[in-house]
Amino acid sequence: MTFNWISSFLEASAAELGTTNNTQQAYGRDLKDFLSFVNGQGSNFKTADRKVVESYLIYCEAQGLATSTKARRLSSIKQLYRFAFEEGLRKDNPCVEIRGPGKHKKLPKTLSVDEVSQLLTAARTMPKNKSQQKRLTCLMELLYATGMRVTELVSLPVASVRGQPSMILVCGKGGKERMIPISNDAQKAIIEWLLFRDEDETIKKSLFLFPSHGSQGHLTRVWFFQQIKKLAKTVGISIDKLSPHTLRHAFATHLLTGGADLRSIQTLLGHRDIATTEIYTHVLDERLKELVLTHHPLAQQRETSE
Repeated sequence: MTFNWISSFLEASAAELGTTNNTQQAYGRDLKDFLSFVNGQGSNFKTADRKVVESYLIYCEAQGLATSTKARRLSSIKQLYRFAFEEGLRKDNPCVEIRGPGKHKKLPKTLSVDEVSQLLTAARTMPKNKSQQKRLTCLMELLYATGMRVTELVSLPVASVRGQPSMILVCGKGGKERMIPISNDAQKAIIEWLLFRDEDETIKKSLFLFPSHGSQGHLTRVWFFQQIKKLAKTVGISIDKLSPHTLRHAFATHLLTGGADLRSIQTLLGHRDIATTEIYTHVLDERLKELVLTHHPLAQQRETSE
């Protein structure tokens, strides 16, 4: 009877949330481990209360499990009991007020304004011919001006930028649409790229702003990241500072530094949860800390005395 809770939950999870096989297997292992502990406490899924769940979390802590593992196990248990409550298997949810350890979030890689400027300058000259220069410049200007995800950028429909619009419609994760304003520099880069694009008979009829002869019909995320790494190498920026979303992170961090509010940045980035956007406040905190340690006179005095 109890094991059916797990299998029923996993079936519902796969149907409703589209969880992958790997995720399903991880949930299954987590819940079987929890069930073993619960049975050892003389209880079962149906009768276990908040104290039993909290005892299991203490047990996980004593095992020295990684924070991410503990967070995932609690997430599995919470989802199981939410499912059980909604399905009428239990009249209560023992996990409602339990908070987990949370995952340690890595701060996103970002760049200074000067480093972004260097990359944009290099994009105008690095490619071999004018058409490639205009295309790469357009890609870089648009990405930094809008903060789009790279996949959103490379798959952008050409129709969305025809007519020199001041805002473009972007289709993000889950098909969610949002409007993003574009800067004058980005508009200029679009116009100049379109002149070359529309003269090329092999790509002018494509539905995408950045066509490709590959299977997707447009440039890929991998290809674009390779170009960013080449630009970084050209101007002497460490590749360790880069990721496919580095310019997206720079866009958000620089807006925050300039005084933009988190809600506006959340909307522009297409984040569902404001908590995702809040990570950029930590990036800013780290930059301010570095600024103080580098330029504050007392910090410099300590360095001299040491």
